[in-house]
Amino acid sequence: MSLPMALGISMTPAELELVAMEELVDIVPLFRSDRIRLISGTYGPFRPPTKTKVPLWLAANLKLKKKCRLVAPAWLSVEFLHERLSQETSAEGFSSLPFRFAEISKVMLDVASDDLQNADKIRGLLKDLREARQAKSREGLRKLDHLTLGLPHLCSMEINEIRPFFVKAMDVMGKIKSEAVPQHLSRQEIQQDEGF
Repeated sequence: MSLPMALGISMTPAELELVAMEELVDIVPLFRSDRIRLISGTYGPFRPPTKTKVPLWLAANLKLKKKCRLVAPAWLSVEFLHERLSQETSAEGFSSLPFRFAEISKVMLDVASDDLQNADKIRGLLKDLREARQAKSREGLRKLDHLTLGLPHLCSMEINEIRPFFVKAMDVMGKIKSEAVPQHLSRQEIQQDEGF
């Protein structure tokens, strides 16, 4: 299927979720088994009630078959998310979150909300956190210049959302800057003027 030009630059949310499915998460198996060898690695042994790390796709599959319980990462708790939300609303920069927190939390809430304490509260805090971070990224884009963009601690979903705008804006700004440079100046003089 052909995508519109603006979307061709970025991955879809479903594609980002697929990439995030390779992240390792903890599960508590509800079955006994020795190690399992898969293309992506060897996982196990599976002995209840001992935790084991598996890729998110395997954890989701086992959960849907009622073969395990997912263990929420430390960052997927009401306390942690509330702390990050207060940082987002009070501090200027972005708070530090796992790079794929949006995708992992979506999968975990969709598949294993019964394994998470206060799943509805977590959903609400994630929504508020996302809105606060989107407002900050929009503000950061308003301060865009043609040389750099400093938005540390963005997650993959946020980077993907601003990528089409960012690519187009940097292209336009580069054109404007090149048109504004007098023809008689050398490249070295331009770089000295810009502080290189």
